[in-house]
Amino acid sequence: MKPRQKRAAIIVGGLAAVGLSAYFVLNAFESNLVFFFTPSQIELGEAPKDRTFRVGGMVKEGSLQRVNLTSNFVVTDTAKEVKVSYTGILPDLFKEGKGVVAQGKLDSSGHFAASEVLAKHDENYMPPEAQHAMDQAQIANATKSLK
Repeated sequence: MKPRQKRAAIIVGGLAAVGLSAYFVLNAFESNLVFFFTPSQIELGEAPKDRTFRVGGMVKEGSLQRVNLTSNFVVTDTAKEVKVSYTGILPDLFKEGKGVVAQGKLDSSGHFAASEVLAKHDENYMPPEAQHAMDQAQIANATKSLK
């Protein structure tokens, strides 16, 4: 084999290795990527039915029901609502009327089964996506009430 052919084979082999590595990294990244949806987006059918995602908003007042370690509550963005169930210990800061982000899957009936529940960590914090969704829902409600 001539030196020129060896050099070409090394370059082609290196490019193939880089391409294969990039494929594996991007594939792992895609499978671990978790998207955020609001109750309004879930109602419109934008959320996937067979993948894990996050839903965020406020815990509706009077919606929390506990049976042993299973908690059922409603997450709202003031426009739409999603029923959520979670089995486990809720965070200490979890309260009705406060912000929450739940991670899990949506079943075929539109019920969200959470595998993880995150509560806001102080009075002023809300995830940016949830705050934006709440602002958009309030604008939509104000527009409806003006008509």
